[in-house]
Amino acid sequence: MKNDNYARLSGFDFVFWGAFILAAWMFPNHLPFLTLILIYGLFALALDIALGYAGILTVGHAAFFGLGAYAAGLFSIYGSAEPLTGLVVAAIVSLLAGYLLSFLIVRGSDLSRLMITIGTVVIFGEVIRRFSQVTGGTDGLLGITIDPLFSLFEFDFDGKLSFVYTYVVTLALFLWVRRLVRSPFGYSVRGIHENPTRMLAMGTPITQRLRWAYAISALVAGVAGALLAQTNQFVGIETVSFDLSAQILIILVLGGAGRLYGGLIGAVIYMILHDVFADMSPEYWMFWLGLFLILIVSVGKGGIMTWIDTWRFRKEQS
Repeated sequence: MKNDNYARLSGFDFVFWGAFILAAWMFPNHLPFLTLILIYGLFALALDIALGYAGILTVGHAAFFGLGAYAAGLFSIYGSAEPLTGLVVAAIVSLLAGYLLSFLIVRGSDLSRLMITIGTVVIFGEVIRRFSQVTGGTDGLLGITIDPLFSLFEFDFDGKLSFVYTYVVTLALFLWVRRLVRSPFGYSVRGIHENPTRMLAMGTPITQRLRWAYAISALVAGVAGALLAQTNQFVGIETVSFDLSAQILIILVLGGAGRLYGGLIGAVIYMILHDVFADMSPEYWMFWLGLFLILIVSVGKGGIMTWIDTWRFRKEQS
């Protein structure tokens, strides 16, 4: 009998994704902001695959995010400006890069993984600066053009198509990742994270599973970067910065690692608070944001998704 847990949708799914549609309808002037939330949420979901599910400690996922952004941008300039093809190119490039790097990541300890991932971000940033004639260097990659989607729908200045395009891609990848983590592969990866000795005794190919988990994580991060490049039609060098890696890590911890929706919820809360605190106190907004993050982590162990899961459990039991 086929397991319907792969495709079954819950009320929370409809509420969460429906809220984005409602927000787009109510706040049409904030579509670029909503698009950015979706992109950062997808990026955090990518990090969650590696950190939350596979237990691979990394603070350098901006390397894959930036790699996907530059791959999509350069492909649109020197190859084809068709958006979906650009996403596929970014996904393939990021997947290959993640799989190759996984040979160093998987075999190392947590400390060596930190050093390798940090070094990867630094090296990639220097490569961008070194080949500034192609990448634009510190000025960013300019000249990106995106053809109409399906040769029918143009990317307008008000951001309507960019939002819909990003929304559909993010939702599709989320559903794919959810199916993946609920598959035998996903359960085995989580088992390796929780008890690698037992999984090894069961004959699970630990190294191979972790390599593919890391590579898939890189793929999703690359697609998120490609979405940023295509919707903004610009790629800045900050897409491969260590600061961005740390920011996405904060978003994931805020929402809850290993919770699937954690990165997406974290992105919504973080980006809204970032905007509110920046308007409220332009000089000291980082203080208020930092204070809020400390309170959330101190009071709610496991992130915001812990509270949501607790509330959903109590509701089901009542």
